[in-house]
Amino acid sequence: MKALALAVVSLLAIFSVNCEVYFEEKFPDDSWESNWVYSEHPGKEFGKFKLTAGKFFNDPEEDKGLQTSEDARFYALSRKFKPFSNADKPLVVQFSVKHEQDIDCGGGYLKVFDCKLDQKDMHGESPYEIMFGPDICGPGTKKVHVIFSYKGKNHLIKKDIRCKDDVYTHLYTLIVKPDNTYEVLIDNEKVESGELEADWDFLPPRKIKDPEAKKPEDWDDRPTIPDPEDKKPEDWDKPEHIPDPDANKPEDWDDEMDGEWEPPMIDNPDYKGVWAPKQIDNPAYKGPWVHPEIDNPEYTPDPKLYKRDELCAVGLDLWQVKSGTIFDNFLFTDDPEIARERGEALKKTQEGEKKMKNEQDEAEREKIKSEKPDEEDDDEDLDDEAGEAAPVEEHDEL
Repeated sequence: MKALALAVVSLLAIFSVNCEVYFEEKFPDDSWESNWVYSEHPGKEFGKFKLTAGKFFNDPEEDKGLQTSEDARFYALSRKFKPFSNADKPLVVQFSVKHEQDIDCGGGYLKVFDCKLDQKDMHGESPYEIMFGPDICGPGTKKVHVIFSYKGKNHLIKKDIRCKDDVYTHLYTLIVKPDNTYEVLIDNEKVESGELEADWDFLPPRKIKDPEAKKPEDWDDRPTIPDPEDKKPEDWDKPEHIPDPDANKPEDWDDEMDGEWEPPMIDNPDYKGVWAPKQIDNPAYKGPWVHPEIDNPEYTPDPKLYKRDELCAVGLDLWQVKSGTIFDNFLFTDDPEIARERGEALKKTQEGEKKMKNEQDEAEREKIKSEKPDEEDDDEDLDDEAGEAAPVEEHDEL
């Protein structure tokens, strides 16, 4: 047993040694200003980021991140790192987002680029490899984007993944595996997973409808038919509207001037509508005709759908109506366990934020509460002044 345990520990140690952290950024100080590059793409009014832990936090230094600082602005900031490929290995993309401004409309996602990115010209149309993260705009759009580039075209996930929309820090994790499966996690909890081929339209469908197949002319797909024995009753046909029998020609009606008088029309109480024979089961019914399918000649499987040949840069390329979002804890690695450990550590940040925010809210409520008696006293003073003035007015009148 001891030998087996030692073997397991040795394997785990070897695995840990072989794991790689390709890029990590926690913004410990102002050095980010020399590592990250603002875009200067013409025609856009770009906003600036600032380093801050925000209004509420767990640790004022550890929780610092890049915060959008100007309302109604585009943001375009990127950083390059040593190129890598995820060939034959998992790819983990992880970062945190804190919408402490209670965002109404704006992006909270990142983009991952290859080395061809021109950082000073990065803009919304710059080609990217992956786009991942939350996007919120009004009550209708609260989703997590997962977009991959494949053969020069961007492909959106077919599933709807809801993002967090409160004011606290949340961790977003994308794991892409070499077996062409994926997982999306929020705060270390899996919220979506599946197969790349099934959940994106990278490839043409495996099967298509046989273009040579046609529904037989004698195929009857009507579940019911009109009863041939059913006959319309002889007294069925009644007009929908009839002249009002209670109407009388006005006394001042002049046939020469006004024309021939006709009573107004009213709904006919005896009208039965358009007659139709009752329906019966169709004895010739064969069920719905299913178009036969054949293998799609344009389909070719791709066992390397997951693979990114070169990842070299990360960028924040987004628009926000109301600024205040803080981005932090960027991590690119091939080890989901490292990402999970980072996520567990981040829970202290979330707990500290909620505690401080609750204390701030309670202090604000107490402040408002303490100001109310002063307002009431002022009202009473005004009433007293009014009461004292009243006898003077009566005296003057006398």
